[in-house]
Amino acid sequence: MKALLRPAISLFVLLSVVTGLLYPMLVTGVARIAFPDAATGSLIIRDGKPIGSALVGQNFSDPKYFWGRPSATAPQPYNAAASAGSNQGPLNPSLADAVKARVAALRAADPGNQRPVPIDLVTASASGLDPHISPAAADYQVERVARTRHLEAKAVRQLVAENTEGRDLGVFGEPRVHVLNLNLALDAHAR
Repeated sequence: MKALLRPAISLFVLLSVVTGLLYPMLVTGVARIAFPDAATGSLIIRDGKPIGSALVGQNFSDPKYFWGRPSATAPQPYNAAASAGSNQGPLNPSLADAVKARVAALRAADPGNQRPVPIDLVTASASGLDPHISPAAADYQVERVARTRHLEAKAVRQLVAENTEGRDLGVFGEPRVHVLNLNLALDAHAR
């Protein structure tokens, strides 16, 4: 029995060290070298303080800011620990009611805007954490933001253009606007 127990314990300790310590340290080291920003959470730092992540949306509700996609996490919006979609299909009455309420909130915030509401302003992404909106969703909000901030719409549209990211590698995905970066640019413009 002792002859079998000693090699088993030795192998258990060896594999624990290799898979529990050495391998994670190696992968973390390679990630920090190859992808230093992503390996540390893609944090956005302002004045020496982290204010958010480039990978996770933020909850903006003030009319002077651009609003992102609705979050599917509850009860706290954009909670990365609770990332998941709502699993509500297009015929689900709860989803239809939520979309109607979101459209009504957008209309109430900008009563003069009668253009069709872009879908990404009223539906959550699959993760519920998406930090981006479409250029159409940003353009839909330009007049409200410009009016609230006492800016010309042309200046706000220029900030939207400067914060619009193109397709990945020129072919993958769609152009998108990073909401937090755009709102930070708006605040910097106001100074």
